[in-house]
Amino acid sequence: MKAVILAAGKGTRMGPLTENRPKVMLPVANRPLLEHIILTLKIAGIRDILMVTGYCKEKIEDYFNDGSKLGVNIEYVEQKAQKGTADAIASAKNLMDERFLVTNGDVLAASSDIKNLLKADGDVIIGSKKVASPEEYGILYVKGKRVEKIVEKPKSSTSDIANAGIYVFSPEIFDAIKNTMPSPRGEYEITDSIQQIIDSGKHAGFVLLEKWQDIGFPWHVLEVNEMMLTDGTDIQWEIRGEVEPLATLKGNVSVGKGTIIRNGSYIIGPVVIGNDCDIGPNCFIRPATSIGDGVRIGNAVEVKNSIVMNATHIGHLSYVGDSIIGEGCNFGAGTKIANLRHDGRTVMVELAGRKLNSGRRKLGVIMGDDVHTGINSMMNVGAVVAGGACIDPGEYVKGVYGK
Repeated sequence: MKAVILAAGKGTRMGPLTENRPKVMLPVANRPLLEHIILTLKIAGIRDILMVTGYCKEKIEDYFNDGSKLGVNIEYVEQKAQKGTADAIASAKNLMDERFLVTNGDVLAASSDIKNLLKADGDVIIGSKKVASPEEYGILYVKGKRVEKIVEKPKSSTSDIANAGIYVFSPEIFDAIKNTMPSPRGEYEITDSIQQIIDSGKHAGFVLLEKWQDIGFPWHVLEVNEMMLTDGTDIQWEIRGEVEPLATLKGNVSVGKGTIIRNGSYIIGPVVIGNDCDIGPNCFIRPATSIGDGVRIGNAVEVKNSIVMNATHIGHLSYVGDSIIGEGCNFGAGTKIANLRHDGRTVMVELAGRKLNSGRRKLGVIMGDDVHTGINSMMNVGAVVAGGACIDPGEYVKGVYGK
């Protein structure tokens, strides 16, 4: 069976993290999110993949090429205008003549879940997950093993079974897509195409997924990063760099080639550190932290439960907690990131002009690429810093900062 991965979108709800890359290329445990999806499909037995790309497509194609380095075959098709999921799937029409799997590029499931989807009977099979907040998802109304109706983000619902964004289709889905009209938001929605098939009397089934994560907001990236590091099955826990004799590594820690861990550094896994990094001396790296390639972590720096992307330098006496830091950033000495509200309430974040509740008591900064901070600068909980911003020495940042 072949698979189609929908990877054309920018991911506007990710704020500055997607200014220079599509959401599917955000690093999770030092691999793009998209790579984790491909490896999951491979384990489930799928080797032939069609990638629907669009925004920053060259970042995807340059990284994965033909897929041979991952042991799969990848072809690409471009969705030039973002007209919705049905339009994206329609791009695959000439390449899919048998049943095929479709997955959104921003959802993760277990390989065992993918296998269960592939084995299920029906003209359409929908991956699904029970959720606590039905109003945030497309909801399936089912009877027995059949789906009778799909409703997008209902204000009230008698069902808690959400559409997980993973499907198995027969080629007749393309006829339904052809007859699909634009939704109220002007997009061609695959759920409308599926509803056509249901209304025609065909069998639409569903499979409840055991392990599923929707990655819609930056804090979800932190959650998946922690999940992947804790699970650790896709990570080679190897020390390929140099660890000086007075450095301490506890638990699962991966250290890349050309990296040096200097004396006095104290690292508690699970932690992954990329190639050609300079870590320490006397720094503290706490669990669930991913550090990319060419990163410098200075003297007396503490990093906790964070993602630090390639070529970023965090100067001495700084603190980074529960944060995502873009590529090529430079922190002046004593830069501090707050990650806990004084009143203990959940952290609010402003993205795309909307104030959103992260649902997390601990959340630091969401920072784009090439940000420079001055010495003793401070960032409040939930701050969003645009790429290329320059923060003055001693400056206090909150809310949205930069362009």
